[in-house]
Amino acid sequence: MTIARRQFLALLGATLASAAARLPANKNIRWALSANLWNRWPAGPFTDILDVMRDTGFIGVRMTQFPGILEKYSLTVSQLQSELSKRQLHVATISFNGQSQDPAQQKKVLADAKQAIEFLKIFGADHLVVFPPSRTAAGANTEAGFKTMCETFNHIGELAGTYGFRAGLHNHLDQMVEKPDEIHRCMAMTDPKLFDFSPDTAHLHLGGSNVVEMFERYKHRITFMDYKDAKWTEPPDPKIKNAKFFASIYDLGDGEIDFPACHRILKEVKYKGWNCVDLDVARNGPLDSFQRCGRYIVEKLEPIYV
Repeated sequence: MTIARRQFLALLGATLASAAARLPANKNIRWALSANLWNRWPAGPFTDILDVMRDTGFIGVRMTQFPGILEKYSLTVSQLQSELSKRQLHVATISFNGQSQDPAQQKKVLADAKQAIEFLKIFGADHLVVFPPSRTAAGANTEAGFKTMCETFNHIGELAGTYGFRAGLHNHLDQMVEKPDEIHRCMAMTDPKLFDFSPDTAHLHLGGSNVVEMFERYKHRITFMDYKDAKWTEPPDPKIKNAKFFASIYDLGDGEIDFPACHRILKEVKYKGWNCVDLDVARNGPLDSFQRCGRYIVEKLEPIYV
């Protein structure tokens, strides 16, 4: 072997090692991404999502629009298991919602939650992310509806516990738990032994909450979260549906959220679990955005807590 070739191979090896070192470590905090982003990109096979995960160090996926996502991508459970296994990836959770504010729908909501948990259990997951109903749902804007929603959340949490799972609230714009006072009410009206907090930082920030204060206040109930950066931004074309929201979502480090402060809170409570980078926008494509987010994690957050 010539000296030049040895030098080239050594340089190539160093470059590859350096690239690998920049991937998130996935130790105490395991990093996931959401399949939801791909709803705004040309349809392709589900393996495209898994390949981005493998290449960027995000080892878990949150399945959205379950169970429809399996039909959308023509996936069977065994096929999904096989493709995940090939890449050493995992299903972290699903986005679960239902008409939890409606007493007449409570039985159905619990049956759907059971189906979701049993699906997740196949993949070794142990957490259910629970979304509130839309603010426009029947009964949503009443005290009775809010009370029923919280009662249903407790029942979901109780059901989850029988499978060794935890369930937690995912706050969200335009849903029944959006604003700071609504988050506090929901946390007060649910049993901490049964139901946790699975916050979304972008929806906290855009909904008027102080993200760090929310993390601090409910730090002992956080069992899953979304790190998503945001700052209110005027869209280039306001006529597009949800244009202002999509214009306001950014890769980690490009918005206004103090993730290092959130990370110090996770370190304080010795958090061990999933953290989902749930992008709604990828301005230069999913691979570029998750590479950028991965670098932010490695450079800014892992020195605080891995």
